[in-house]
Amino acid sequence: MTRILMTLLVSLFLTVPLAAQEAVEAPQPERSATGGAQTLEDILARQRGEKIDDSFRSDATGDPDSAAGVANQLGTLGGASDSEVWRALRYGKGDVTVSAGGPVAGVLIQDGGMRWLEFRQGPLAQYGAYLLGGTIVVLALFFLLRGRIRIDGEKTGRTVTRFQAIERFGHWLMAGAFVVLGITGLITLFGRKVLIPAFGHEMFSTMAIASKWVHNNISWAFMIGLVMVFFMWVMHNIPNKIDLKWIAVGGGIFKKGVHPPAKKFNAGQKMIFWSVILFGASISVSGLSLLFPFELPMFAKTFVLLNQTGLPQAVGYGELPVMLAPHEEMQLATLWHSIMAFVLMAIILAHIYIGSIGMEGAYDAMGSGEVEEQWAREHHSLWLDEIRKAEGQTEGKATPAE
Repeated sequence: MTRILMTLLVSLFLTVPLAAQEAVEAPQPERSATGGAQTLEDILARQRGEKIDDSFRSDATGDPDSAAGVANQLGTLGGASDSEVWRALRYGKGDVTVSAGGPVAGVLIQDGGMRWLEFRQGPLAQYGAYLLGGTIVVLALFFLLRGRIRIDGEKTGRTVTRFQAIERFGHWLMAGAFVVLGITGLITLFGRKVLIPAFGHEMFSTMAIASKWVHNNISWAFMIGLVMVFFMWVMHNIPNKIDLKWIAVGGGIFKKGVHPPAKKFNAGQKMIFWSVILFGASISVSGLSLLFPFELPMFAKTFVLLNQTGLPQAVGYGELPVMLAPHEEMQLATLWHSIMAFVLMAIILAHIYIGSIGMEGAYDAMGSGEVEEQWAREHHSLWLDEIRKAEGQTEGKATPAE
């Protein structure tokens, strides 16, 4: 499952700072005393996270050719005991016949769920916490070193309309929903490790049930806001040559008195916009797949397309599975959903910082919609020129009242 996720990440040109530790090959214990069954050493090795050769179990699914007769002592029906039948089902080797639903309907025990659980509780939670925590630390250090970015010139006392009410509504609808989604998602992921030891099982049960309900329902507000923001601002966020000048001087963020020209959205804001749109869309699609796993499976079809490109084969993973049971689809969707959410949360933390304590006057743009004229001149000079030019043309066309 980890290999599948890595292939998806490469195919979408997204990277996640995951460092996989190579499992230590455990020495194979002597199993003659247990008749070939697992020993205490096997159990302890798995608990230590060591890699063991599991073939002594996965291959022990019965042998009709050498089995004793059903009427004989120790005889088994079909040459397989109950434990051997269950092992065959667990390792996908059982002789299962279904009348409908295709091969995936014959998956009675989905052994991959343990790999999903280990990845979710291990690398996903660990590196996700590192990403968010590291982002907060970097922003705090930047604030200590750079301080708040002030308006350099003298304030005029005049304001310019930066965003209309409908624009601010779409932004806050999406932003407010995303904050709630992030909090409830973190409760779900870290509840067992963090909240249960702190508040107990009963309190966490109440919090988890409430979080799940809120998460599932407020997601619609996020998606509506995402669509609104896209159509309102997409034309203003198309990259152009002016953005290169902004990037060349770091947007003036790192040095006082540096104010590169920019239109309504500078290069940094465009990066935020497209990150929100792309990551937000990916989170939304995977979330819909989780809400409707039987109606909207997404990974099997994606794997078909990836196999056709030859990318998985080129990186040494072979062909990806194209027949996935609904629970396998949901496992992949939860991991992808979480990875995309962690990356977007880190980006939004930086956005919240620069739009609040990081820059003087920035919050007014989404607060009241009106910004100080000098702020607009320093951070969006080309946009301000366009506004003033439009106002001049409007005044020139106006007819004096008699």
